Amino acid sequence: MNGPGTAATAATARPVRRRAHWAVQVLAVFVAGRLVSTVVFLLAAARQGPSPWSGPAPGYGAFINFWDSGWYERIFTEGYPSELPLDALGMVTHNQWAFYPLYPGLVRGLAAVTGLGWGVLAPVVSVVAAAGASLVIYRLFRLRAEHRTALAGVAVVSFAPVAAILQVPYAESLHLLLLASALYLVSVGRYGAAGPVVVLMGLARPAGVPFAIAMGILFLHALWAARRGDDPGARRTAAGRVLPLFLLGVVSSAAAVAWPLIAWAATGRPTAYVATETAWRGEALVPFLPWFEAPAAVVGPAAGVLVVVGLVIGAAGMFLAPSVRSIGLVPGAWCAAYLLYLAAFWDPQSSTWRILLPLFPLALAVASPRGGRLLWVLLPVCVLLQFLWVDRLWAWTPTGPDGDYPP
Repeated sequence: MNGPGTAATAATARPVRRRAHWAVQVLAVFVAGRLVSTVVFLLAAARQGPSPWSGPAPGYGAFINFWDSGWYERIFTEGYPSELPLDALGMVTHNQWAFYPLYPGLVRGLAAVTGLGWGVLAPVVSVVAAAGASLVIYRLFRLRAEHRTALAGVAVVSFAPVAAILQVPYAESLHLLLLASALYLVSVGRYGAAGPVVVLMGLARPAGVPFAIAMGILFLHALWAARRGDDPGARRTAAGRVLPLFLLGVVSSAAAVAWPLIAWAATGRPTAYVATETAWRGEALVPFLPWFEAPAAVVGPAAGVLVVVGLVIGAAGMFLAPSVRSIGLVPGAWCAAYLLYLAAFWDPQSSTWRILLPLFPLALAVASPRGGRLLWVLLPVCVLLQFLWVDRLWAWTPTGPDGDYPP
């Protein structure tokens, strides 16, 4: 017969299932996303015809080095021109000054240490930075959600329709890591530590302006809370955030103008950066106007205005949704500021989908318990859209005298 302690002994001897460390789970989701993107790239590469960068059906390494990857590689090998190239009319033409220096500079530094080349180091830096970004994004999401929801949010980012960009020689991965880090540091009140991160972010992508706008939103909110809050403790807490947020806004503003000033100093032309950027537009920048012109060219002026009004109403309604409001004040302020920045300075075109990646905090809203039931439908749809993005936009297809539309 079994003694009274036998059942207890068996229960004690039974192995206890422990959940893997959160970082292991996050990296597992990230790796799964990168494997899917690799398959997507290989499938699209097999369908690729001759292009300006390779012959038909290029290998993976050649295929991911399409488009702006070539410009970053040129910066890696040549640096930036001291004289801006001009066309026959004296207008600035395409050149390296449109691309920020942190990513190619980091790859170049690693090449000096390791002796490896661009083809190896550039995608490795992108993937490592994206992995780091996934870890930081999880920590940011955990400030507002429990583990399962935060992990689902990371999955939405890892499998997003443009997630393939996280493993190509572009600055997006590095920028995502710095942006997520800055948002996390601000969210936990480490404003001093956020300053250097914001400066680096301003040398990776043109993110200084929207981040400064976000800090302005948070500054005004803290100022209002310090004066109008009902709880004395909450008022004191808000008052303590006013000066740090103001100073971080100043740092963000300085980061926003740093690269244009560097371009001016290096070329002797005050408008070197802006002139280079507008070389891709083909016309001078007029804030907000392209968002009216683009739909007007397709559906007519009156209907174009209705499209813009619909976008504005849709964006405003999105921020009123409970799931979006649940992402937190700091990520919400960033998303609002970034959308305002795009409305003012971005020319809507085929690259718009890639440019929306910094709105990653909205992934937490999609993964919230309210929308969690749709996640198993959303992720396969994201993978399908990712293939379409790579196959139709990243892959090169001659569409006219100017080539193809950029991803």
